[in-house]
Amino acid sequence: MVVTMRATPRDWTGLVVLALPCTVVSMDASVLNLAMPQITAVLRPTGAQQLWIVDSYVFVVAGLLITMGMVGDRIGRRRLLLIGAAVFAAASVLAAFVDRPGLLIAARVLLGVAGATLMPSTLALIRTMFDDARQRRTALGVWTASFALGGLAGPVVGGLLLTRYWWGSAFLVAVPVMVLLLAAGPFLLPEYRGADRPPLDLLSAAMSLAAVLAVVYGLKRAAESGPRPSYGVVVLLGIALAVWFVRRQRRLARPMIELGLFRSIGFSGPLVVLGLIFCVLYGTQFVTAQLLQLVLGLSALEAGLISLPGTIAYLIGSLSAPLLAARVSTAYGLAGSLLISAAGFGLLTQVQPGRLWIVATGFVVFSIGLAGVYLLATDLTVSAAPPERAGTTSALLETSAELGGALGIASLGSIVLAVYRQSSPDGGVPSTTAARTAYLHGYQLAEAVGAATLLLAAALTAILLRPQRTAVPERSTPLPES
Repeated sequence: MVVTMRATPRDWTGLVVLALPCTVVSMDASVLNLAMPQITAVLRPTGAQQLWIVDSYVFVVAGLLITMGMVGDRIGRRRLLLIGAAVFAAASVLAAFVDRPGLLIAARVLLGVAGATLMPSTLALIRTMFDDARQRRTALGVWTASFALGGLAGPVVGGLLLTRYWWGSAFLVAVPVMVLLLAAGPFLLPEYRGADRPPLDLLSAAMSLAAVLAVVYGLKRAAESGPRPSYGVVVLLGIALAVWFVRRQRRLARPMIELGLFRSIGFSGPLVVLGLIFCVLYGTQFVTAQLLQLVLGLSALEAGLISLPGTIAYLIGSLSAPLLAARVSTAYGLAGSLLISAAGFGLLTQVQPGRLWIVATGFVVFSIGLAGVYLLATDLTVSAAPPERAGTTSALLETSAELGGALGIASLGSIVLAVYRQSSPDGGVPSTTAARTAYLHGYQLAEAVGAATLLLAAALTAILLRPQRTAVPERSTPLPES
């Protein structure tokens, strides 16, 4: 007989502790963007150094997620989380007081290493602490809501600090949060190690790191600077390394990633769905920021405020999605959330000068759908994998989102760029009015492609995941180590 353990008050308190690093990590981008003008004025980085200050964290996190997930499964998820929190706090202090661009880049790389330990550890611990399916969905709702909370707090906290203190104060926000995690974690969070601990495969780890880094780097640079042969070569190299990585996993008796899991549509399907929705989401955020500022003439602050209602909608959706998920099948709940997201992106095809309310409304609608997709897809994938693989599985979820996001920025950005270039007969730079019109038409086409992609994903999800019910079959879980 399978016994399902229900969460205790200690577990729910521990969930609050797990939400802390998620909130801090989600604040990173907005706080750094606010601080960059001061950083540029004081440290005087070159153009390339500015890019690396912003991008190095993202690249390192994306590349190390799978490796850190495997490390957590081997040495213990709580231990890895606490090590990551300590390194994150130390790197934040280093970043706050550096006096050279190179040192700041190094600090950002170190932050990326620590950040890669936090996401898979928190999600894997939630899988351990909340064995009951309904309680786990509620916990996942809180976990996903913490990202939205960070997105809301980032501009406010960062703005207040930067108006009163020096630019380094923006990095110190993380320190007290990580110190609290280090103090409370050993008492509130259980330790868990898989009974069958795979050996540390350094070659596989290096291959996965290089593959993800190459793909993300090539796609992101292509989106920022336009397609170039060199970027295509880098992406192809990353794909070749990924193929080599998979072939190696098939030959190993104890692989880093259990490829047999991908034969289950309940495991692989949600990974694909997450990749697709983050593809459209990140791509939309990228082209919308340019539309609002370069075409519609808004300041960076005004452009940020336009997306604020969407962030609030995501926060509310994350907290309410578990209640709705309990009343419908997983397949239809996931498909319905994709339809809502598609409707939001469809609204963005109607954007015109003087109709900014459409942008805000579109962001609200797709954010509500995104909350449901993220929660249900995460729950499906984590539940389908054995508990001893929860760390690696959590890392695969985050890696899918990162790769999908990089692809979306490159693909939707390329659509807009292609329409823009076609607006000029000689391939040169069109007039200001023509350029704005061309960018708007390209934006509308990109959003139409994104909406169509999610509509197709919704149809396939409803069909292929139909046997997957809301009540996920429970599995016995080894007792966690205290």
